Order: sequence, then structure tokens, then C-alpha cells
Amino acid sequence: MVGHTSSVAVPGDFAASVKQQADIVRIVGEYVKLRKSGAQNYQGLCPFHQEKTASFSVHAGNQFFHCFGCNAGGDVFTFVQKIENITFLEAVRMVAEKLGIPLPKLTYSSPEEARQARRRASLLEIQERAGAFFQEQLKRPEAAHAREYLHTRGLNAETIAGFRIGYAPESGFLLRDALRGQFDEETMRESGLFSWKDKGEDEPPQQMLSLYSKFRNRVIFPIANEQGRVIAFTGRTLASDEKSGPKYLNSPETPIYSKSRVLFNLDKAKEAIRRLDYAILVEGQMDCISVYAAGLRNVIATSGTAFTEPQARVLGRFSKKIVVNFDPDTAGAAAAERSLALLVSEDFEIKILTLEAGFDPDLYIRNKGANAYTDALSRSQKYFDYLIERARVLHPVRTAEGKVKALNYLLPHIQRLPSRIVRDEIAGEIAHRIGIESKLLRQELRHAATTRSTAQVNSPVATQLTDAERVLIRALASRDLVHSPQTSRQGHDPDFEPARQVHYFLTRERLHEGLASQALIDALLTAHEQLLDPVSLPLEANHRRLVAWVLMEDHEPLTPELLENAVRSLRKRVIVRRLDDLQHQLKDAEGRNDAALSTRLLQERIKLRRAMGSAAENGI
Repeated sequence: MVGHTSSVAVPGDFAASVKQQADIVRIVGEYVKLRKSGAQNYQGLCPFHQEKTASFSVHAGNQFFHCFGCNAGGDVFTFVQKIENITFLEAVRMVAEKLGIPLPKLTYSSPEEARQARRRASLLEIQERAGAFFQEQLKRPEAAHAREYLHTRGLNAETIAGFRIGYAPESGFLLRDALRGQFDEETMRESGLFSWKDKGEDEPPQQMLSLYSKFRNRVIFPIANEQGRVIAFTGRTLASDEKSGPKYLNSPETPIYSKSRVLFNLDKAKEAIRRLDYAILVEGQMDCISVYAAGLRNVIATSGTAFTEPQARVLGRFSKKIVVNFDPDTAGAAAAERSLALLVSEDFEIKILTLEAGFDPDLYIRNKGANAYTDALSRSQKYFDYLIERARVLHPVRTAEGKVKALNYLLPHIQRLPSRIVRDEIAGEIAHRIGIESKLLRQELRHAATTRSTAQVNSPVATQLTDAERVLIRALASRDLVHSPQTSRQGHDPDFEPARQVHYFLTRERLHEGLASQALIDALLTAHEQLLDPVSLPLEANHRRLVAWVLMEDHEPLTPELLENAVRSLRKRVIVRRLDDLQHQLKDAEGRNDAALSTRLLQERIKLRRAMGSAAENGI
């Protein structure tokens, strides 16, 4: 139903088998925090667009999803394909792996799709091989100083192994030589692991590039995607001379790694974040590792960069609550402030953990212990309590000038709040804490609020449908709903097939002609005739939204009686419309003094009124 024809699984093939065994609620639930909103409906925040109110729905019975905000929708393969940015066949493979289904040899729909899949697979594999190389190098005698560094940072063997920490040797050629026989030069160049020097144009082509490792004499921290696959690295230098380069060196962006979309340690932390319903955000990877090793498993890091919208959306799938641990007086304060601003605009519930001056999370835990950090975490402040205190420190409010400066410091933060009600509540609190007349502050807030952009989600046109149309659309679009365990009931007729019976009545009597939903119903009838999955039809956007709305409703079970009532209702509608047409024709015939036509029309009207009366006696 969502227009992704490539994800239609043909009955009998591997994709159809995987789709039949997959539970879309469980698969989507790995990416989106869902809550039950009906007998078979689940809702959550859409991972494909920015929203504050949940418009993303998953239907367990029909095994499809739909977002009423951005109109994304489809089956389990469409969801995985879209959220992982992979091909259809890669989505089938990923879902199969999640379900533990043995994989056959997959074929691709085009040479380009096959090339892209091989490219991604090669890049993932070379990162894994490089990670194993770095881990092995850490065990060698030449890495004694790297092991000593890790020991001084309080990391034990279990933590080092768990985070797959390694060592990049000082030679720039060992990694190259280890991988050269396993991967072609294009893959090695695209991996982000190597640099190279262009030689002169007179050199032979095979000598144009001389590869050498980007990471040399560094402790290596692998960066993994949500599935735990290594996709990039961060290297911390162990040298002190100026030629050693930056203290921390990150992999460049590659086809499998975008730093604006990845959160360090999310692969390990996501289940704890979902279970505890909040995340701890720290600035660096060492901070993250130390907090995780201290037993706080819901910690993630941004690797020193400001939070981005894609990262906020990824995190929001697991929880919209976050404790941010950063030092506002460090060099990274600006990035941290930008991160907080974004989290506010994304409607996160934020608390701030500030440690004693001079302590980052890693140092605090090493000096004071895990329990002390846990205690500090429990005393985290609400974001605006923290901001108000900071405003009072930066701009003492003993004078009118100080109050104005404090107000100007706070107004941009208040402006970012999505909810007008929350802005109003915060205004009252600030007025009290800073000693500014609330009326003045609210005037400033109203002015600030006028610069905010707003977006509305248009409701579907389903309100234009009659109850009968909704029943018939539901019957045609549902996937064997009455035979599913969720809707089976005692005494039900096992031969009752809603879609087949609706198809019979509508194709025989064309009861839906002239309805607003005629085009949609005709498409669903065609899908039934061609044995297509209605959830995967390439429908227009409005029709996709309409079908999703109908299927997401809470309704009574489909029964023969419910369908019969819907058919009767449409038959009555046909009679009423015909009677209305006859009335106009009679008036026209009488105006032209056409007695024969008038007599014929009067006889037809009598028959229709008798049919109407008979229908009424039968329960219309």
C-alpha cells in the first residue's frame, strides 16, 4: 500500500517466507519506542521525520507501518530498508538474520544494486579486519606503552576486550600489508583507514598511489553501528611531539560511516536506555567507557562534536529523556550548548549533571569511585533550573541591568521550547527566581515566540467515508484478519473470507460507483484478483494515508453480519440516489409533456420504493 513495489514478496520465495515469520512490531520496536494504542495498534515517534507528537503507527494484524506525518509506510522490509539506508535484498537478509533464518544465496535486481551491496559488505569487512588487527597489535611487546596508558586510565582487561580497544603501530605499512592481499585498492582507499601520496604523472599507473595508515602510534577505539558492526575508528595519540598530529584522530566519512548519524556506544547502551527510559550523554569516548564500566550501561557519547538532528532522532527512538554531563567552562562548552539547544527543540526532557571543577566523568570515577558518580547523577538538575542558576551566576540580578542581562541570556533558550504551555510555566518560574515582573517577561516571551515556525499534520480525509465504505476497505486491505490468532473467536465460520465476499458483491453490483473511495476500492479489488499484498500496493499518497487510517482504527471484528450490513447500506444508497435521479427526470418529463416517459418513470419509482421497503424490513 505504500508504493514500494520492490518490497513485494512473491509467495513461495525466500522474502515471502521471511516476511511471513517476521513480527513487524518486534522489528520496528528495535528502532522505535512503541506503546500500545489499541487491540493491534502501536504508536511511536516517527524515525523518518522530526515530530513532537507521535504520528507513526504499526499494525500487528496486518504487519505494516504508516506515518500520518510524512506518509512513510510499508511492510517490515520497507521499514528496515528505509531506516538502515540499504537495498531491498540487504533488508531481507537483515530481517532473516534477526530471526535466525538460514540465508540462501541472494540475487540482485540490477548490476548496480549488486555492486553497491558488495561495496558495503567489503567496507564493513575491512573495518572488522582492521579492528582485529589493532586488537592483536595491542598484545605485542611494542605496545607496552599503550597498555600502560590504558592501565593508568583505569581500564581492565575485560573492559578493553569488551570495547575492542586496540593499538595502531608506529609503522604506517603494517596494516596496509596485512589487508592488501584481502581487499582491492579501491576498497582500501574508500575505507578511511589509509592516506596516500600522489606521485608524478610520469609514473606507471600502478605506482600512482602509495598507501599508508592514517592511525600510527595511537590507542584505537572502534566506533560501531547500532548492530555492533565496526564502521570507523578514533585514535588517541601516544606521542607528545608536534608531528604526531591531533590528540584524537577520527576516521573520515565513508559510505558506511557518517559521524552526524552515529552515537558512540549506542549498540551496547540502547537496551538499557529503553529499559531505564533515559540516556546519559558525555562528551568523549574515554568518559563513555569509564561510565559504562562503572555499571551505568545507558551511557553514550558524541565524540566531542555537537549533537545533530539525525543523532537526536536516533536517540529519540529509545527514550526522550536525557542527562547531559558536561563542563560548561571547558573548550567544548560551545558544542555542548549547541547540543542542548537542539535537544530542547527536539522536545527532549533534559537534566544536567555538573561535576566539581576540573573533573570530567572519567577522572571523577577514577578519583572518587563509581558510587560517587551515581550519587552525583541522582542530583542532576532540570535543564531550566540549571539555566536559571547559570544566568544568576553570569549576570548577578541585584541590579536592574543584571536582571535584563539574565533575561536576555534565558530568552533564546525559552524560545526553543516547542510547547507554548511549557514556555508559559517556565516564564513564571523565571519571573519568580530573577525578580522580574511576570507581565514584562511574558511580553518578551510572546515576542520571542512569534519567530518560531510551526508545522501542522493534516488529518486524513477518512472522515468523508461512510461506515460502510470503511468496513469494505478494511475487508479488502486486511491480511486474512479473521483467521489470525488475535481475532479468532469461538463459533466463527471457518469459510468466511471477507475480501472474497466483498469482491463478489462489488464486482457483481458495482455498489461503490460514484463514491469518493471508488478509485481506491477498484485498486484493492484488482489487488485481490491478482493475489497482491494490499499493504504493498503502489497507491497514491492520499489513498495510502486513507488505508492506513482505516486499518489503524479500533473496530469490532469483521463478521458476516458486519459485511452484510455494509452491503445493505450501499444498496440503500444506490436506491436513494436512483430515486433522486428519477425525481429530476420526472420533473423534466412533465415539463415537456412527455406522458409516456412520465408513466415509465413513475412505474420505476414505485418498484424502487417497494425495494426500499423490503430492504427496511430486512434490517436496513
